[in-house]
Amino acid sequence: MKRVRTAIRVEDVMTRDLVTLPESSSARDVAIAMSGKRIGSVIIVHEGNPVGIITERDLIERVLAKGLDPDKVISKDIMSSPLFVIDPKVGIMEAARKMASLNIRRLIVVDRGKMVGIITSSDILSAAPEMIEILMESAREILTPERKELEVMAGYCDNCEEWSDSLKEVNGQFLCEDCRAEYDQ
Repeated sequence: MKRVRTAIRVEDVMTRDLVTLPESSSARDVAIAMSGKRIGSVIIVHEGNPVGIITERDLIERVLAKGLDPDKVISKDIMSSPLFVIDPKVGIMEAARKMASLNIRRLIVVDRGKMVGIITSSDILSAAPEMIEILMESAREILTPERKELEVMAGYCDNCEEWSDSLKEVNGQFLCEDCRAEYDQ
């Protein structure tokens, strides 16, 4: 029997091409780095090591809303730090829980001490259709024809359209006890 992987991992949906700038760069440099690349954050590095992150929101709240000159504001002064990290082998549901508990939308992906990507809440949402497909595949494996006969449900009978607390599937239709008895005859 083919084993279906039931978890989508961080490495499956993360962005690998990171945009980084030194902590001495200006807020304008950060905005220019984001512009036209469809990204919402830049990783700030010191001697090649990640030390912070600047998001679009940071630029708005910490520079523009305060009327500061983006050419004079230094990244080190407006970056969010420390960075929150996650391992690439972790499932995206754990990443989502971590983001929710920390009230953040981005995690830096670190593998054996090296920054290898970033995962955002948007990345996780984009994986939702694939997660549904994996769940459907798992359900098909669990509900073999023998087990489907054992499943009892409540709802309206497909034949008589009456409510029943004991619907069972018979040849693709959900039938109540009376209609199943008629079907067997």
